[in-house]
Amino acid sequence: MTTLVGEASQSDAIAPAFDRITKAGSQVLIVQPNGLFINQRKAILRQALAAGLPTIFDDRGDVEAGGFMSYGVNQREGSLRVAAFVDKILKGAKPGDLPIEFSTKIEMAINLKTAKALGFEIPATLLARADEVIE
Repeated sequence: MTTLVGEASQSDAIAPAFDRITKAGSQVLIVQPNGLFINQRKAILRQALAAGLPTIFDDRGDVEAGGFMSYGVNQREGSLRVAAFVDKILKGAKPGDLPIEFSTKIEMAINLKTAKALGFEIPATLLARADEVIE
């Protein structure tokens, strides 16, 4: 297996990056979390579907938007933990005295509609392990 990296630092660089990775024979697109890709998610999903590339993200919100699969920390849980820390700080706690926390819940989501559009049949064993299956 070969890993190809398609880089894009501006929205107009996404399409050329897609061209390079599809011409090189990529079979899956792993989209790293960053502001540009979040803002361009619809365009990325549209191009990936047109190219027949399944997409893997780190957040299930991307799967809800049409991505194929996600595997990563529970972003909602993390947001709630941030709110709890802000509450403690606003009540007088010193930020340096608060413990460092890491999310311990990793979740997987699968979009069956996208899988069908790509011609994939997801094994029942994988569906059973998913935290969320979007139909």
